[in-house]
Amino acid sequence: MSSPAPSRHGLRRYFPILDWSRSYNRAVLTSDLVAALIVTIMLIPQSLAYALLAGLPPEMGLYASILPLVAYAIFGTSRALAVGPVAVVSLMTAAAAGNLAAQGTPEYIAAAITLAFLSGLMLMVMGVFRLGFLANFLSHPVIAGFITASGILIATSQLKHIFGVSAGGHNLIDLVHSLVRHLPETNLITLAIGGATIAFLFWVRRGLKPLLSSLGLKPRLADLLAKAGPVAAVFVSILAVWVFGLEARGVAVVGDVPMGLPPLTLPSFSMDLWGQIFVSALLISIIGFVESVSVAQTLAAKKRQRIQPDQELIGLGASNIAAAMSGGYPVTGGFARSVVNFDAGAETPAAGAFTALGIALAALVLTPLLYLLPKAVLAATIIVAVLSLVDFSILKRTWGYNRVDFAAVAVTILLTLAIGVEVGVSAGVLLSIGLFLYRTSKPHVAEVGLVPGTQHFRNITRHEVETSPELLTIRIDESLYFANAHFLQDLIYDRLACDQPIRHVVLMCSAVNEIDTSALESLEAINTRLGEMGIKLHMSEVKGPVMDRLKRSHFLQEMSGEVFLSQYDAHVALTGSPVRDLRGAAE
Repeated sequence: MSSPAPSRHGLRRYFPILDWSRSYNRAVLTSDLVAALIVTIMLIPQSLAYALLAGLPPEMGLYASILPLVAYAIFGTSRALAVGPVAVVSLMTAAAAGNLAAQGTPEYIAAAITLAFLSGLMLMVMGVFRLGFLANFLSHPVIAGFITASGILIATSQLKHIFGVSAGGHNLIDLVHSLVRHLPETNLITLAIGGATIAFLFWVRRGLKPLLSSLGLKPRLADLLAKAGPVAAVFVSILAVWVFGLEARGVAVVGDVPMGLPPLTLPSFSMDLWGQIFVSALLISIIGFVESVSVAQTLAAKKRQRIQPDQELIGLGASNIAAAMSGGYPVTGGFARSVVNFDAGAETPAAGAFTALGIALAALVLTPLLYLLPKAVLAATIIVAVLSLVDFSILKRTWGYNRVDFAAVAVTILLTLAIGVEVGVSAGVLLSIGLFLYRTSKPHVAEVGLVPGTQHFRNITRHEVETSPELLTIRIDESLYFANAHFLQDLIYDRLACDQPIRHVVLMCSAVNEIDTSALESLEAINTRLGEMGIKLHMSEVKGPVMDRLKRSHFLQEMSGEVFLSQYDAHVALTGSPVRDLRGAAE
Protein backbone atom coordinates (compact mmCIF):
# COMPACT_ATOMS: atom_id res chain seq x y z
CA MET A 1 0.00 0.00 0.00
CA SER A 2 1.50 3.35 -1.06
CA SER A 3 2.04 6.18 1.40
CA PRO A 4 0.25 9.50 0.98
CA ALA A 5 3.51 11.42 0.41
CA PRO A 6 3.97 10.31 -3.21
CA SER A 7 0.35 11.24 -3.83
CA ARG A 8 0.97 14.76 -2.59
CA HIS A 9 4.13 14.92 -4.66
CA GLY A 10 2.13 13.83 -7.70
CA LEU A 11 -0.42 16.56 -7.10
CA ARG A 12 2.33 19.18 -6.85
CA ARG A 13 3.71 17.87 -10.14
CA TYR A 14 0.51 18.89 -11.91
CA PHE A 15 -0.57 21.70 -9.56
CA PRO A 16 2.53 23.76 -8.70
CA ILE A 17 0.28 26.21 -6.84
CA LEU A 18 0.21 23.64 -4.02
CA ASP A 19 3.96 24.06 -3.71
CA TRP A 20 4.55 27.81 -3.72
CA SER A 21 1.34 28.71 -1.87
CA ARG A 22 2.60 26.98 1.31
CA SER A 23 5.14 29.77 1.93
CA TYR A 24 2.91 32.64 0.82
CA ASN A 25 2.94 35.57 3.25
CA ARG A 26 2.16 39.28 3.49
CA ALA A 27 5.54 40.43 2.13
CA VAL A 28 5.16 38.18 -0.94
CA LEU A 29 1.58 39.40 -1.38
CA THR A 30 2.75 43.03 -1.40
CA SER A 31 5.43 42.30 -4.02
CA ASP A 32 2.94 40.44 -6.22
CA LEU A 33 0.35 43.22 -5.97
CA VAL A 34 2.87 45.90 -6.98
CA ALA A 35 4.05 43.79 -9.95
CA ALA A 36 0.44 43.12 -10.95
CA LEU A 37 -0.38 46.84 -10.91
CA ILE A 38 2.54 47.66 -13.22
CA VAL A 39 1.84 44.78 -15.62
CA THR A 40 -1.90 45.62 -15.71
CA ILE A 41 -1.10 49.18 -16.76
CA MET A 42 1.15 47.82 -19.51
CA LEU A 43 -1.18 45.01 -20.59
CA ILE A 44 -4.40 46.98 -21.17
CA PRO A 45 -3.23 48.84 -24.31
CA GLN A 46 -1.16 45.84 -25.42
CA SER A 47 -4.15 43.49 -25.23
CA LEU A 48 -6.27 45.83 -27.33
CA ALA A 49 -3.45 46.31 -29.82
CA TYR A 50 -2.67 42.62 -30.27
CA ALA A 51 -6.34 41.79 -30.81
CA LEU A 52 -6.30 44.43 -33.56
CA LEU A 53 -3.21 42.74 -35.02
CA ALA A 54 -5.00 39.39 -34.97
CA GLY A 55 -7.93 40.92 -36.87
CA LEU A 56 -10.25 40.41 -33.90
CA PRO A 57 -12.51 42.74 -31.88
CA PRO A 58 -10.42 44.61 -29.27
CA GLU A 59 -12.32 43.15 -26.33
CA MET A 60 -11.01 39.69 -27.25
CA GLY A 61 -7.54 40.93 -26.31
CA LEU A 62 -8.85 41.79 -22.85
CA TYR A 63 -10.66 38.46 -22.57
CA ALA A 64 -7.44 36.63 -23.48
CA SER A 65 -5.73 38.42 -20.57
CA ILE A 66 -8.04 37.32 -17.75
CA LEU A 67 -8.81 33.60 -17.30
CA PRO A 68 -5.59 32.44 -19.07
CA LEU A 69 -3.54 34.24 -16.41
CA VAL A 70 -5.52 32.54 -13.66
CA ALA A 71 -5.03 29.14 -15.31
CA TYR A 72 -1.28 29.68 -15.57
CA ALA A 73 -1.10 30.74 -11.91
CA ILE A 74 -2.53 27.31 -11.01
CA PHE A 75 -0.60 25.11 -13.45
CA GLY A 76 2.55 27.08 -14.37
CA THR A 77 5.98 26.76 -12.74
CA SER A 78 7.56 30.13 -13.57
CA ARG A 79 7.40 32.73 -10.81
CA ALA A 80 7.65 35.65 -13.27
CA LEU A 81 6.20 34.59 -16.63
CA ALA A 82 3.30 36.83 -17.72
CA VAL A 83 0.89 35.03 -20.07
CA GLY A 84 -1.35 36.75 -22.58
CA PRO A 85 -1.61 37.83 -26.22
CA VAL A 86 1.75 38.37 -27.95
CA ALA A 87 2.66 39.85 -31.30
CA VAL A 88 3.99 36.77 -33.12
CA VAL A 89 1.13 34.48 -32.05
CA SER A 90 -1.39 37.21 -32.92
CA LEU A 91 0.08 37.44 -36.42
CA MET A 92 -0.02 33.65 -36.79
CA THR A 93 -3.65 33.65 -35.61
CA ALA A 94 -4.53 36.24 -38.24
CA ALA A 95 -2.79 34.19 -40.94
CA ALA A 96 -4.55 30.96 -39.93
CA ALA A 97 -8.06 32.40 -39.47
CA GLY A 98 -7.65 34.60 -42.56
CA ASN A 99 -7.35 31.49 -44.71
CA LEU A 100 -10.84 30.43 -43.62
CA ALA A 101 -12.94 33.60 -43.39
CA ALA A 102 -12.91 37.38 -43.71
CA GLN A 103 -11.85 39.42 -40.68
CA GLY A 104 -14.71 40.51 -38.46
CA THR A 105 -17.04 37.68 -39.46
CA PRO A 106 -18.42 35.18 -36.93
CA GLU A 107 -16.58 32.42 -38.79
CA TYR A 108 -13.27 34.26 -38.36
CA ILE A 109 -13.84 34.72 -34.62
CA ALA A 110 -14.92 31.08 -34.23
CA ALA A 111 -11.74 29.97 -36.01
CA ALA A 112 -9.57 32.03 -33.62
CA ILE A 113 -11.34 30.61 -30.55
CA THR A 114 -11.07 27.05 -31.89
CA LEU A 115 -7.42 27.67 -32.68
CA ALA A 116 -6.81 28.52 -29.00
CA PHE A 117 -8.66 25.39 -27.86
CA LEU A 118 -6.86 23.04 -30.25
CA SER A 119 -3.49 24.60 -29.43
CA GLY A 120 -4.21 24.24 -25.72
CA LEU A 121 -5.22 20.62 -26.20
CA MET A 122 -1.99 19.87 -28.06
CA LEU A 123 0.11 21.52 -25.36
CA MET A 124 -1.71 19.63 -22.60
CA VAL A 125 -1.19 16.27 -24.34
CA MET A 126 2.49 17.06 -24.92
CA GLY A 127 2.86 18.00 -21.25
CA VAL A 128 1.15 14.87 -19.91
CA PHE A 129 3.36 12.66 -22.07
CA ARG A 130 6.47 14.75 -21.26
CA LEU A 131 7.17 15.75 -24.86
CA GLY A 132 8.76 19.09 -24.08
CA PHE A 133 12.00 17.86 -25.63
CA LEU A 134 10.39 18.19 -29.08
CA ALA A 135 10.95 21.93 -28.90
CA ASN A 136 14.70 21.25 -28.96
CA PHE A 137 14.40 20.37 -32.64
CA LEU A 138 13.77 24.04 -33.35
CA SER A 139 17.23 25.59 -33.48
CA HIS A 140 17.77 29.00 -31.90
CA PRO A 141 19.12 30.65 -35.09
CA VAL A 142 16.03 29.57 -37.02
CA ILE A 143 13.71 30.86 -34.27
CA ALA A 144 15.64 34.14 -34.18
CA GLY A 145 15.31 34.47 -37.95
CA PHE A 146 11.58 33.76 -37.85
CA ILE A 147 10.94 36.26 -35.04
CA THR A 148 12.98 38.93 -36.85
CA ALA A 149 11.00 38.43 -40.06
CA SER A 150 7.72 38.37 -38.11
CA GLY A 151 8.64 41.65 -36.43
CA ILE A 152 9.14 43.26 -39.84
CA LEU A 153 5.85 41.84 -41.13
CA ILE A 154 3.95 42.98 -38.03
CA ALA A 155 5.36 46.51 -38.12
CA THR A 156 4.64 46.80 -41.86
CA SER A 157 1.10 45.48 -41.43
CA GLN A 158 0.36 48.25 -38.92
CA LEU A 159 1.49 51.11 -41.16
CA LYS A 160 -1.98 51.17 -42.76
CA HIS A 161 -3.41 52.33 -39.42
CA ILE A 162 -0.66 54.94 -39.06
CA PHE A 163 -1.49 56.39 -42.49
CA GLY A 164 -5.23 55.85 -42.10
CA VAL A 165 -5.58 53.84 -45.31
CA SER A 166 -6.88 50.41 -46.34
CA ALA A 167 -4.14 47.91 -47.15
CA GLY A 168 -3.60 44.20 -46.71
CA GLY A 169 -1.54 41.14 -47.57
CA HIS A 170 0.02 38.09 -45.94
CA ASN A 171 3.62 38.79 -46.97
CA LEU A 172 5.94 41.78 -47.18
CA ILE A 173 5.66 42.18 -50.94
CA ASP A 174 1.85 42.30 -50.89
CA LEU A 175 1.79 44.59 -47.84
CA VAL A 176 4.21 47.11 -49.32
CA HIS A 177 2.52 47.05 -52.73
CA SER A 178 -0.92 47.56 -51.19
CA LEU A 179 0.34 50.30 -48.90
CA VAL A 180 2.05 52.23 -51.71
CA ARG A 181 -1.07 51.95 -53.86
CA HIS A 182 -3.22 53.50 -51.13
CA LEU A 183 -0.78 56.18 -49.93
CA PRO A 184 -2.60 58.97 -51.84
CA GLU A 185 -5.58 58.30 -49.52
CA THR A 186 -3.50 59.13 -46.41
CA ASN A 187 -5.36 60.91 -43.63
CA LEU A 188 -2.88 63.55 -42.42
CA ILE A 189 -4.47 63.87 -38.98
CA THR A 190 -4.23 60.11 -38.46
CA LEU A 191 -0.61 60.21 -39.66
CA ALA A 192 0.16 62.98 -37.19
CA ILE A 193 -1.40 61.02 -34.32
CA GLY A 194 0.38 57.79 -35.24
CA GLY A 195 3.75 59.43 -35.85
CA ALA A 196 3.59 61.43 -32.62
CA THR A 197 2.63 58.32 -30.64
CA ILE A 198 5.53 56.31 -32.08
CA ALA A 199 7.98 59.11 -31.23
CA PHE A 200 6.50 59.48 -27.73
CA LEU A 201 6.64 55.74 -26.99
CA PHE A 202 10.26 55.47 -28.14
CA TRP A 203 11.14 58.44 -25.90
CA VAL A 204 9.25 56.89 -22.98
CA ARG A 205 11.28 53.69 -23.34
CA ARG A 206 14.64 55.45 -23.28
CA GLY A 207 14.26 58.86 -21.73
CA LEU A 208 11.34 59.09 -19.31
CA LYS A 209 12.70 57.02 -16.44
CA PRO A 210 16.08 58.85 -16.33
CA LEU A 211 14.22 62.16 -16.49
CA LEU A 212 11.94 61.23 -13.60
CA SER A 213 14.88 59.91 -11.58
CA SER A 214 16.76 63.17 -12.13
CA LEU A 215 13.74 65.02 -10.73
CA GLY A 216 14.12 63.10 -7.47
CA LEU A 217 11.51 60.35 -7.85
CA LYS A 218 12.29 56.98 -6.31
CA PRO A 219 13.37 54.31 -8.82
CA ARG A 220 10.24 52.17 -8.29
CA LEU A 221 7.89 55.11 -8.83
CA ALA A 222 9.89 56.35 -11.82
CA ASP A 223 9.72 52.87 -13.35
CA LEU A 224 5.97 52.67 -12.73
CA LEU A 225 5.33 56.01 -14.42
CA ALA A 226 7.57 55.05 -17.35
CA LYS A 227 5.63 51.81 -17.84
CA ALA A 228 2.44 53.87 -17.84
CA GLY A 229 3.60 55.70 -20.98
CA PRO A 230 1.35 53.74 -23.38
CA VAL A 231 -1.63 54.34 -21.09
CA ALA A 232 -0.87 58.06 -21.16
CA ALA A 233 -0.80 57.95 -24.96
CA VAL A 234 -4.17 56.19 -24.95
CA PHE A 235 -5.91 58.74 -22.72
CA VAL A 236 -4.35 61.80 -24.37
CA SER A 237 -5.33 60.55 -27.84
CA ILE A 238 -8.90 59.79 -26.69
CA LEU A 239 -9.15 63.27 -25.22
CA ALA A 240 -7.84 64.82 -28.44
CA VAL A 241 -10.36 62.93 -30.59
CA TRP A 242 -13.21 64.01 -28.28
CA VAL A 243 -12.21 67.68 -27.97
CA PHE A 244 -11.44 68.27 -31.64
CA GLY A 245 -14.07 65.91 -33.13
CA LEU A 246 -11.43 63.99 -35.04
CA GLU A 247 -13.66 60.99 -35.71
CA ALA A 248 -15.73 63.15 -38.04
CA ARG A 249 -12.51 64.15 -39.83
CA GLY A 250 -11.67 60.58 -40.83
CA VAL A 251 -9.66 59.35 -37.86
CA ALA A 252 -10.45 55.63 -37.40
CA VAL A 253 -11.37 54.76 -33.81
CA VAL A 254 -11.87 51.49 -31.97
CA GLY A 255 -15.62 52.00 -31.56
CA ASP A 256 -17.87 50.06 -29.21
CA VAL A 257 -16.08 47.74 -26.79
CA PRO A 258 -18.60 45.64 -24.86
CA MET A 259 -18.51 46.27 -21.13
CA GLY A 260 -18.42 43.28 -18.80
CA LEU A 261 -16.57 40.12 -17.92
CA PRO A 262 -15.59 37.56 -20.58
CA PRO A 263 -18.51 35.50 -21.87
CA LEU A 264 -18.59 31.74 -21.68
CA THR A 265 -17.72 30.47 -25.16
CA LEU A 266 -17.22 27.08 -26.73
CA PRO A 267 -14.91 26.22 -29.63
CA SER A 268 -16.22 24.58 -32.75
CA PHE A 269 -16.00 20.80 -32.71
CA SER A 270 -16.28 20.50 -36.49
CA MET A 271 -13.71 17.97 -37.66
CA ASP A 272 -13.48 19.81 -40.98
CA LEU A 273 -12.43 23.01 -39.20
CA TRP A 274 -10.03 21.11 -36.96
CA GLY A 275 -8.43 19.55 -40.00
CA GLN A 276 -8.03 22.94 -41.66
CA ILE A 277 -6.35 24.57 -38.66
CA PHE A 278 -4.46 21.56 -37.29
CA VAL A 279 -1.06 22.53 -38.73
CA SER A 280 -1.53 26.18 -37.72
CA ALA A 281 -2.43 25.14 -34.17
CA LEU A 282 0.64 22.90 -33.98
CA LEU A 283 2.93 25.68 -35.20
CA ILE A 284 1.41 28.18 -32.77
CA SER A 285 1.86 25.64 -29.95
CA ILE A 286 5.53 25.04 -30.78
CA ILE A 287 6.46 28.68 -31.34
CA GLY A 288 4.51 29.80 -28.28
CA PHE A 289 6.10 27.15 -26.08
CA VAL A 290 9.64 27.87 -27.30
CA GLU A 291 9.22 31.61 -26.78
CA SER A 292 7.59 31.16 -23.39
CA VAL A 293 9.97 28.59 -21.93
CA SER A 294 13.07 30.49 -23.08
CA VAL A 295 11.83 33.62 -21.29
CA ALA A 296 10.83 31.62 -18.19
CA GLN A 297 14.21 29.87 -17.98
CA THR A 298 16.12 33.12 -18.39
CA LEU A 299 14.20 34.84 -15.60
CA ALA A 300 14.30 31.80 -13.31
CA ALA A 301 18.09 31.58 -13.63
CA LYS A 302 18.47 35.13 -12.30
CA LYS A 303 16.98 34.02 -8.97
CA ARG A 304 18.51 30.53 -9.01
CA GLN A 305 15.09 29.04 -9.52
CA ARG A 306 14.09 26.42 -12.05
CA ILE A 307 11.08 25.63 -14.16
CA GLN A 308 9.68 22.33 -15.38
CA PRO A 309 9.38 22.45 -19.20
CA ASP A 310 6.89 19.57 -19.32
CA GLN A 311 4.71 21.24 -16.69
CA GLU A 312 5.02 24.51 -18.61
CA LEU A 313 3.35 22.71 -21.51
CA ILE A 314 0.44 21.90 -19.21
CA GLY A 315 0.34 25.47 -17.86
CA LEU A 316 0.30 27.02 -21.34
CA GLY A 317 -2.19 24.40 -22.52
CA ALA A 318 -4.55 25.22 -19.66
CA SER A 319 -4.16 28.94 -20.42
CA ASN A 320 -5.13 28.46 -24.06
CA ILE A 321 -8.11 26.28 -23.19
CA ALA A 322 -9.17 28.97 -20.68
CA ALA A 323 -8.84 31.56 -23.45
CA ALA A 324 -11.07 29.49 -25.74
CA MET A 325 -13.68 29.11 -23.00
CA SER A 326 -13.77 32.85 -22.30
CA GLY A 327 -13.91 34.49 -25.72
CA GLY A 328 -10.14 34.83 -26.19
CA TYR A 329 -7.61 33.61 -28.72
CA PRO A 330 -4.19 31.85 -28.50
CA VAL A 331 -1.84 33.12 -25.78
CA THR A 332 1.67 32.45 -24.55
CA GLY A 333 4.29 33.98 -22.29
CA GLY A 334 5.35 37.43 -23.49
CA PHE A 335 8.97 38.60 -23.27
CA ALA A 336 8.41 42.30 -22.56
CA ARG A 337 5.67 41.95 -19.96
CA SER A 338 7.46 39.03 -18.26
CA VAL A 339 10.60 41.13 -17.87
CA VAL A 340 8.47 43.96 -16.48
CA ASN A 341 6.77 41.50 -14.12
CA PHE A 342 10.17 40.26 -12.95
CA ASP A 343 11.68 43.72 -12.54
CA ALA A 344 8.58 44.89 -10.67
CA GLY A 345 9.24 42.26 -8.02
CA ALA A 346 6.81 39.43 -8.78
CA GLU A 347 7.51 36.59 -6.36
CA THR A 348 4.93 33.97 -7.40
CA PRO A 349 2.48 33.19 -10.23
CA ALA A 350 -0.17 34.85 -8.06
CA ALA A 351 1.01 38.14 -9.58
CA GLY A 352 -0.54 36.93 -12.84
CA ALA A 353 -3.84 36.18 -11.10
CA PHE A 354 -3.86 39.68 -9.60
CA THR A 355 -3.14 41.09 -13.07
CA ALA A 356 -6.16 39.17 -14.33
CA LEU A 357 -8.29 40.89 -11.66
CA GLY A 358 -6.99 44.26 -12.83
CA ILE A 359 -7.84 43.51 -16.46
CA ALA A 360 -11.27 42.25 -15.41
CA LEU A 361 -11.89 45.49 -13.55
CA ALA A 362 -10.87 47.44 -16.65
CA ALA A 363 -13.27 45.36 -18.76
CA LEU A 364 -16.06 46.18 -16.29
CA VAL A 365 -15.41 49.90 -15.91
CA LEU A 366 -13.12 51.38 -18.56
CA THR A 367 -14.34 49.93 -21.86
CA PRO A 368 -16.88 52.73 -22.62
CA LEU A 369 -13.95 55.18 -22.50
CA LEU A 370 -12.19 53.29 -25.29
CA TYR A 371 -14.77 54.14 -27.96
CA LEU A 372 -12.77 57.15 -29.25
CA LEU A 373 -9.35 55.46 -29.02
CA PRO A 374 -7.61 55.95 -32.40
CA LYS A 375 -6.51 52.74 -34.07
CA ALA A 376 -3.30 54.58 -35.00
CA VAL A 377 -2.33 54.68 -31.31
CA LEU A 378 -2.77 50.93 -30.96
CA ALA A 379 -0.80 50.40 -34.17
CA ALA A 380 1.98 52.62 -32.81
CA THR A 381 2.01 50.52 -29.62
CA ILE A 382 2.48 47.36 -31.69
CA ILE A 383 5.19 48.86 -33.91
CA VAL A 384 7.28 50.07 -30.96
CA ALA A 385 6.88 46.70 -29.20
CA VAL A 386 7.81 44.49 -32.17
CA LEU A 387 10.74 46.50 -33.48
CA SER A 388 12.68 45.26 -30.46
CA LEU A 389 12.22 41.75 -31.88
CA VAL A 390 14.04 42.62 -35.11
CA ASP A 391 17.66 41.50 -34.79
CA PHE A 392 19.67 41.20 -37.98
CA SER A 393 22.87 40.64 -36.00
CA ILE A 394 21.99 36.93 -36.03
CA LEU A 395 22.93 36.93 -39.72
CA LYS A 396 26.37 38.37 -38.98
CA ARG A 397 26.99 36.00 -36.07
CA THR A 398 25.99 32.87 -37.98
CA TRP A 399 27.91 33.94 -41.09
CA GLY A 400 31.08 34.19 -39.05
CA TYR A 401 30.53 31.06 -36.97
CA ASN A 402 28.56 28.53 -39.02
CA ARG A 403 27.57 28.99 -42.66
CA VAL A 404 24.97 26.22 -42.46
CA ASP A 405 23.17 28.05 -39.66
CA PHE A 406 23.44 31.26 -41.68
CA ALA A 407 21.75 29.59 -44.63
CA ALA A 408 18.95 28.33 -42.38
CA VAL A 409 18.38 31.78 -40.84
CA ALA A 410 18.48 33.52 -44.22
CA VAL A 411 16.04 31.06 -45.79
CA THR A 412 13.65 31.37 -42.84
CA ILE A 413 13.70 35.18 -42.99
CA LEU A 414 13.27 35.30 -46.77
CA LEU A 415 10.44 32.75 -46.87
CA THR A 416 8.59 34.42 -43.99
CA LEU A 417 8.82 37.83 -45.66
CA ALA A 418 8.20 36.68 -49.22
CA ILE A 419 5.48 34.05 -48.74
CA GLY A 420 4.03 34.32 -45.25
CA VAL A 421 4.22 33.38 -41.60
CA GLU A 422 3.07 29.77 -41.82
CA VAL A 423 5.41 28.90 -44.69
CA GLY A 424 8.27 30.65 -42.88
CA VAL A 425 7.81 28.86 -39.58
CA SER A 426 7.16 25.51 -41.32
CA ALA A 427 10.38 25.97 -43.24
CA GLY A 428 12.11 26.82 -39.97
CA VAL A 429 10.90 23.61 -38.32
CA LEU A 430 11.92 21.48 -41.32
CA LEU A 431 15.28 23.26 -41.56
CA SER A 432 15.96 22.70 -37.86
CA ILE A 433 15.26 18.97 -38.17
CA GLY A 434 17.12 18.80 -41.47
CA LEU A 435 20.19 20.52 -39.98
CA PHE A 436 20.18 18.09 -37.07
CA LEU A 437 20.04 15.09 -39.40
CA TYR A 438 22.70 16.59 -41.67
CA ARG A 439 25.13 17.27 -38.84
CA THR A 440 24.70 13.91 -37.16
CA SER A 441 24.70 11.95 -40.42
CA LYS A 442 28.41 12.74 -40.75
CA PRO A 443 29.65 12.61 -37.17
CA HIS A 444 33.14 13.65 -36.24
CA VAL A 445 35.24 10.50 -36.20
CA ALA A 446 38.94 10.57 -35.37
CA GLU A 447 41.77 8.09 -35.53
CA VAL A 448 43.50 8.37 -32.16
CA GLY A 449 46.80 7.40 -30.59
CA LEU A 450 48.35 7.42 -27.11
CA VAL A 451 49.76 10.71 -25.84
CA PRO A 452 53.26 9.79 -24.57
CA GLY A 453 53.54 9.61 -20.79
CA THR A 454 49.77 9.55 -20.24
CA GLN A 455 46.74 7.29 -20.54
CA HIS A 456 45.00 9.80 -22.85
CA PHE A 457 44.22 9.26 -26.51
CA ARG A 458 44.00 12.11 -28.98
CA ASN A 459 43.51 12.75 -32.72
CA ILE A 460 46.64 11.71 -34.63
CA THR A 461 46.32 14.77 -36.90
CA ARG A 462 46.36 17.22 -33.97
CA HIS A 463 48.79 15.71 -31.47
CA GLU A 464 52.13 13.90 -31.26
CA VAL A 465 50.94 10.43 -30.30
CA GLU A 466 52.09 6.81 -30.24
CA THR A 467 50.44 4.39 -32.67
CA SER A 468 50.95 0.77 -33.66
CA PRO A 469 50.83 -0.39 -37.29
CA GLU A 470 48.76 -3.40 -36.22
CA LEU A 471 46.19 -1.38 -34.26
CA LEU A 472 43.60 1.06 -35.62
CA THR A 473 41.62 2.99 -33.01
CA ILE A 474 38.59 4.99 -34.18
CA ARG A 475 36.99 7.42 -31.72
CA ILE A 476 33.31 8.06 -32.50
CA ASP A 477 32.12 11.46 -31.31
CA GLU A 478 28.38 10.98 -31.84
CA SER A 479 25.65 8.50 -31.04
CA LEU A 480 25.11 5.90 -33.75
CA TYR A 481 21.70 5.75 -35.39
CA PHE A 482 20.07 5.16 -38.76
CA ALA A 483 21.28 8.41 -40.34
CA ASN A 484 24.99 7.83 -39.75
CA ALA A 485 25.32 4.05 -39.51
CA HIS A 486 26.58 3.55 -43.08
CA PHE A 487 28.92 6.53 -42.76
CA LEU A 488 30.91 4.64 -40.10
CA GLN A 489 31.02 1.52 -42.29
CA ASP A 490 32.35 3.43 -45.29
CA LEU A 491 34.93 5.26 -43.20
CA ILE A 492 36.34 2.06 -41.69
CA TYR A 493 36.44 0.24 -45.04
CA ASP A 494 38.19 3.18 -46.69
CA ARG A 495 40.74 3.37 -43.88
CA LEU A 496 41.53 -0.35 -44.17
CA ALA A 497 42.27 0.00 -47.89
CA CYS A 498 46.00 0.48 -47.24
CA ASP A 499 49.26 -1.49 -46.99
CA GLN A 500 49.35 -1.23 -43.18
CA PRO A 501 49.25 -4.69 -41.49
CA ILE A 502 46.23 -3.91 -39.32
CA ARG A 503 45.11 -6.83 -37.15
CA HIS A 504 42.85 -5.05 -34.65
CA VAL A 505 40.23 -2.31 -34.98
CA VAL A 506 39.00 -0.67 -31.77
CA LEU A 507 35.89 1.49 -31.71
CA MET A 508 36.36 3.99 -28.86
CA CYS A 509 32.77 4.73 -27.74
CA SER A 510 33.26 7.26 -24.94
CA ALA A 511 30.95 9.77 -26.70
CA VAL A 512 28.35 7.24 -27.87
CA ASN A 513 25.12 7.54 -25.89
CA GLU A 514 22.88 5.46 -28.15
CA ILE A 515 23.17 2.66 -30.70
CA ASP A 516 19.88 2.01 -32.50
CA THR A 517 18.89 -1.08 -34.48
CA SER A 518 20.19 0.28 -37.80
CA ALA A 519 23.55 1.09 -36.24
CA LEU A 520 23.66 -2.34 -34.60
CA GLU A 521 23.18 -3.96 -38.01
CA SER A 522 26.04 -1.83 -39.35
CA LEU A 523 28.29 -2.98 -36.48
CA GLU A 524 27.38 -6.57 -37.29
CA ALA A 525 28.24 -5.97 -40.95
CA ILE A 526 31.57 -4.38 -39.95
CA ASN A 527 32.36 -7.35 -37.68
CA THR A 528 31.61 -9.83 -40.48
CA ARG A 529 33.63 -7.89 -43.07
CA LEU A 530 36.64 -7.52 -40.76
CA GLY A 531 36.46 -11.21 -39.88
CA GLU A 532 36.73 -12.07 -43.58
CA MET A 533 39.85 -9.86 -43.71
CA GLY A 534 41.40 -11.55 -40.68
CA ILE A 535 40.93 -8.47 -38.50
CA LYS A 536 39.35 -8.48 -35.04
CA LEU A 537 36.81 -5.86 -33.99
CA HIS A 538 36.96 -4.51 -30.43
CA MET A 539 35.14 -1.83 -28.46
CA SER A 540 36.26 0.35 -25.55
CA GLU A 541 34.75 2.74 -23.01
CA VAL A 542 31.20 1.65 -23.79
CA LYS A 543 28.71 3.41 -21.51
CA GLY A 544 26.52 1.35 -19.17
CA PRO A 545 23.14 2.00 -20.83
CA VAL A 546 24.62 1.25 -24.27
CA MET A 547 26.20 -1.95 -22.96
CA ASP A 548 22.91 -3.01 -21.36
CA ARG A 549 21.21 -2.77 -24.73
CA LEU A 550 24.03 -4.56 -26.57
CA LYS A 551 23.76 -7.43 -24.08
CA ARG A 552 20.17 -7.94 -25.18
CA SER A 553 21.41 -8.73 -28.71
CA HIS A 554 23.68 -11.43 -30.15
CA PHE A 555 26.31 -8.93 -31.24
CA LEU A 556 28.63 -9.28 -28.24
CA GLN A 557 28.70 -13.07 -28.61
CA GLU A 558 29.42 -12.81 -32.34
CA MET A 559 31.98 -10.00 -32.11
CA SER A 560 35.44 -11.29 -32.93
CA GLY A 561 37.20 -9.17 -30.32
CA GLU A 562 36.65 -7.88 -26.79
CA VAL A 563 35.03 -4.99 -24.96
CA PHE A 564 37.64 -3.07 -22.90
CA LEU A 565 36.86 -0.87 -19.91
CA SER A 566 39.26 1.82 -21.12
CA GLN A 567 41.08 2.58 -24.32
CA TYR A 568 44.38 2.36 -22.47
CA ASP A 569 43.55 -1.22 -21.45
CA ALA A 570 42.83 -2.01 -25.10
CA HIS A 571 46.12 -0.41 -26.21
CA VAL A 572 48.17 -2.37 -23.67
CA ALA A 573 46.43 -5.69 -24.39
CA LEU A 574 46.53 -5.44 -28.17
CA THR A 575 50.00 -3.93 -28.66
CA GLY A 576 51.76 -5.77 -25.83
CA SER A 577 53.06 -2.45 -24.46
CA PRO A 578 54.08 -2.56 -20.78
CA VAL A 579 51.98 -0.60 -18.30
CA ARG A 580 53.88 2.57 -17.42
CA ASP A 581 53.96 4.33 -14.06
CA LEU A 582 51.89 7.37 -14.95
CA ARG A 583 51.77 9.02 -11.55
CA GLY A 584 52.24 12.74 -11.88
CA ALA A 585 51.86 12.60 -15.65
CA ALA A 586 50.08 15.53 -17.23
CA GLU A 587 48.23 15.73 -20.51
